[in-house]
Amino acid sequence: MTKRRTYFLQLLILVLIVVSSCEEVYLPKPSGYNRIDLPDHTYQSLPDTFPYQFDYSRYAELLGDSNKLADRYWSNLYYPQFDALVQITYKDLTEGDNSVSTLLNESFALTMKHDRRAYGIEEKLVPIPNGQIASVTRLEGEVPTQLQFFTSDSVRHFFRGALYFNTATKNDSLKPVIDFITKDVLHMLNSFEWRYE
Repeated sequence: MTKRRTYFLQLLILVLIVVSSCEEVYLPKPSGYNRIDLPDHTYQSLPDTFPYQFDYSRYAELLGDSNKLADRYWSNLYYPQFDALVQITYKDLTEGDNSVSTLLNESFALTMKHDRRAYGIEEKLVPIPNGQIASVTRLEGEVPTQLQFFTSDSVRHFFRGALYFNTATKNDSLKPVIDFITKDVLHMLNSFEWRYE
């Protein structure tokens, strides 16, 4: 072989090595979770236009309930950062056919509607400062509502709430946000008072 030919062969081999070494190998990324930055818990008081009083998160917007079936004191606490909504309903037990037993049964029935999709339902009775008890139910799994709660004085007032997310994100990925809002709900209940006229 001539010197020139050897040089050409060496150059060709070198070019092939360089070209083949530049090939990018694709490796799939491991599955992960969305990054969720949670703020510190800070609270503000509910306006005094409701028959109940509590402190709610400064990160939530107090909105009226736009549902055409909504009663006067129904409201929503909307968390824009998480696209989450705590839907609040209220019934005056002295009006119409509202009885505490009917409303309790409805609350339990609404919770149990999710038992087919939930792989865990945990109910806790939480004493609140006004001397009454609140029921707080946490649902695990791919359910539309992950948290439900209610309290009543059994004579005049019945208060109920439920947490909803407007997102397709799986609930296990939302766990930090669910825990964050659960802490806000527990603070709400620990500052809860009825307003009697």
